[in-house]
Amino acid sequence: MNDQYPDLYQSFQWLVPSQFNIAQACVHRWAENTLEGRRIAIFHEDEAGIRDVWTYTRLSDTTQKLANALIRMGVQRGDRVAVVLEQRPETVASYMAIFSVGAIALPLSSRFGADGLAVRLKSAGAHVAIVDAITAPDVVSAQGRCPALTQIVGIDFEDESVIPWRTLLARQPGIFKPIPTSSDSPALLLYTSGTTREPKGVLLAHRALIGSLPGFVASQNWFPQKSDIFWTPTDWTWGSGIMDALLPTLYFGQAIVGAQGRYTPVKAMEIMARYQVSNVLLPPTLLHLMMTETPAPRDRWPLRLRAIACAGEPVKPDTFKWCEQALGVIPNEMFGQTELNYVIGNSHRRWPALAGSIGRPYPGHQVAVLDKNAKACQPGVVGEIAINRYDIHGHPDPALFLGYWQDETATKEKFDDNWFLTGDLASVDEHGYYWYAGRRDDVFKSSGYRIGPDEIEECLMHHAAVASAAVVPKPDSIRGALIKAYVVLKPGVRPADGTDLQAELQEYVRSQLASHQTPREIEFVDKLPLTSTGKIRRSVLRAREAQRHGGSSVSGH
Repeated sequence: MNDQYPDLYQSFQWLVPSQFNIAQACVHRWAENTLEGRRIAIFHEDEAGIRDVWTYTRLSDTTQKLANALIRMGVQRGDRVAVVLEQRPETVASYMAIFSVGAIALPLSSRFGADGLAVRLKSAGAHVAIVDAITAPDVVSAQGRCPALTQIVGIDFEDESVIPWRTLLARQPGIFKPIPTSSDSPALLLYTSGTTREPKGVLLAHRALIGSLPGFVASQNWFPQKSDIFWTPTDWTWGSGIMDALLPTLYFGQAIVGAQGRYTPVKAMEIMARYQVSNVLLPPTLLHLMMTETPAPRDRWPLRLRAIACAGEPVKPDTFKWCEQALGVIPNEMFGQTELNYVIGNSHRRWPALAGSIGRPYPGHQVAVLDKNAKACQPGVVGEIAINRYDIHGHPDPALFLGYWQDETATKEKFDDNWFLTGDLASVDEHGYYWYAGRRDDVFKSSGYRIGPDEIEECLMHHAAVASAAVVPKPDSIRGALIKAYVVLKPGVRPADGTDLQAELQEYVRSQLASHQTPREIEFVDKLPLTSTGKIRRSVLRAREAQRHGGSSVSGH
């Protein structure tokens, strides 16, 4: 195919206005035009299958009423307002109202539980929380540990300590004049998962949305096209669900599908068929399950997919091939972090997407792989992915975060001069494609060899008996660490004695990789610890091994 990447990358320049507000860009400007306001913004479906449609006008009207309510509650510019809701239209209206009044939205997932929510609500000093029937009990439970949290607004939830959503909005005027914000004004406070240490708050400016757009457009095969409809199973309270799906879709005035509840491969296919979804952001884990459980989806569902973006975990070669053959779409893998989103990726209609590669730097982002001395690595050499504060033309990268919440020291530690250090490892080939090599924290030494888990896990998953795998270090007084694999077997594979299968898997890895990459021990488990977005929580397994061996940890250096 014609590789358009060099011209696209070299010619791109940022145009970031001094005044910019996400609510104005994503909702109000569409509703200001009667014709545009009639366009569908959100298709909604609850767990019972009851469906609803919100136009941009309806979304803007609700946003303005809630903005008036927030002002009457005493919310001021820079105050934090928590949004603890599922995928529903009120989630979007809440964000837009918070942006409209110049406050900072604090998205929180119900999966954190009462303790996790309390830690984040207290850290952020949230004044108000907006909840629904699913999330309210944990937030109400956490409120006693959060002195600043004085008011909770509840949707479909009744409690004497909670203000009903409908009652609150019924009292408000329908017109609100948004408070002007600069593009550098803080808009979002996103907390990391906190699986290995205390969660950190990542503060993003309104301009961060502009910074996400080149990667979004490219990964979605030049979004928007006529009648594009977007969907992602990722919650709208997670950074990727907000920045990689919800906000960019609304910025372009298109429709997004919000469906509550858990997603099985069959439910995902039904949603994409029912709403004739054209563009999706899918976790590779869900794609892999789709491949296993719905091998020939187009024989069963009338799909209209034209673009698939994937992030969070590598897309396996067999999954990549299945997407192309069974769905008719080559997936665009991409890479980013909460602190600096959508910086590397593919766009297979403009440049070739290579199976196993996370792609090339998206236009507008200056990216490099650096060694320990902050020097660019030679092609094929693994180093740390770093993103510069400035693009190749010397202009500030608008995607870059403002800093960690109330932690200037942690913010400074993430930079080497103008380079933001991601903590992720990769190599770059001679064509500029990046090949992911795992987290710096996940790499460990065994008998003097640096071991990255991804390659070993991928190898194991190619064995016919293996459904998923995770590789971590097991502390060892002689070798420093042994390679240990946790393996989930495919349904129906239940050996009476795992010893034979362990030896078989060890020999399989030895035949495919270097001998020093062979797991010394394999433990068969029913499931692996995962984040809500499907990433393996290796830190949990590392901690388990350390605890089993007297609390000693393993260094990656």
